[in-house]
Amino acid sequence: MTSETNYDTVFGKMAIDQGLCTDEELQQSLEELKSRSTANPAILKDLMVELGYITESQAERLGTGIKESKAAAHQIPGYKIVGKLGAGAMAVVYKARQLSLNRMVAIKILPKRFTENPEYVERFYKEGQAAGKLNHPNIVQAIDVGEAGGYHYFVMEYVEGKTIADDLAAGKVFEETEALDMIIQVANALSHAHALSLIHRDVKPKNIMISNSGTIKLADMGLARATTDIEAAQSEAGKAYGTPYYIAPEQIRGKIDIDGRADIYGLGATLYHMLTGRVPFMAEDSADVMRKHLKEKLIPPDHINTLLSAGVSEVIEIMMAKKKEDRYNNMEELLVDLNALREGQTPLQAHKRFDVSILQQLENGDVVEKEEGYKEEAVAQYRMAILILSIVTVVFFVIILIMLLK
Repeated sequence: MTSETNYDTVFGKMAIDQGLCTDEELQQSLEELKSRSTANPAILKDLMVELGYITESQAERLGTGIKESKAAAHQIPGYKIVGKLGAGAMAVVYKARQLSLNRMVAIKILPKRFTENPEYVERFYKEGQAAGKLNHPNIVQAIDVGEAGGYHYFVMEYVEGKTIADDLAAGKVFEETEALDMIIQVANALSHAHALSLIHRDVKPKNIMISNSGTIKLADMGLARATTDIEAAQSEAGKAYGTPYYIAPEQIRGKIDIDGRADIYGLGATLYHMLTGRVPFMAEDSADVMRKHLKEKLIPPDHINTLLSAGVSEVIEIMMAKKKEDRYNNMEELLVDLNALREGQTPLQAHKRFDVSILQQLENGDVVEKEEGYKEEAVAQYRMAILILSIVTVVFFVIILIMLLK
């Protein structure tokens, strides 16, 4: 996981992840915190209440959760807690030393208030079990999952580094080759998971780690589900699981037949964000963001960042097609194009799909719009080809008719 963070950082991340404040409100609070003189010190928790961004009860609940998790972490046998790493909506993560093997690990603790809900506990263990099935250099390795002192914990590989989300939050826009190098590693990780019938369902910059050595690690299997788990799929029918900025349309609709193409969509949205510096669809609230994923046309990434190649834009547009049938069929097919792009070659799978889509629309008499990624020049060429074919056909039948009349 990422390097150690102090109490204020953990508190701020938990407030964001639990939807208690916005990124802008947290940033304003942190700036105000820095401006306070040493004669008038403050902690983030109290300052956010003072500024009206969260209530006193919300601040108290977050603070209690952090303290409980810290106490629980010290009760896990065989591990020595070193410090906090971060926090999420449902857990706090600590850096610890595994005494038996003398190595650093990360321990995720489920807060006490969640242990009373069987659904949360079950999901927590499913995350550990799902991660435990995977063994890939680009996936954060699971080590142990269990319970101590009434608290549930999940021990995983410790990754020294940062997340792609950290770079994006700092305003970084990735170069095309750098982004492709990273996304190819994630696609390989997802290909491994899909081969074991596991879909991640929450592919996003925050869940993609960059180790200090440059290796990419896919993390957080909290929403992972086996495609063969029909009972789980049926129990989740109609519910939108995922992160609004990167969620696939079929996940928004709560479809039960979710497959690896949902991860392809999330990976496409992540690559879009990396290359343009902005999420594919932006709105004031989550509901509007998800509505745009369902209905609004995607602005091609090369229309935002004109330095991008046409090929990478085509690939992203296919990855983020509204209908899963219009996306790449699987990670292996996607990897063919991603590797081609990385080598400066043409993404042939993407071109095939664009060609088929154009022909289908022409046959149906539909208007082909540039915003959908179809090139006007290609459309004109296809129309001309169809016109010539029609003329040749008419001439052929006229000749046959003349010969018969003779």
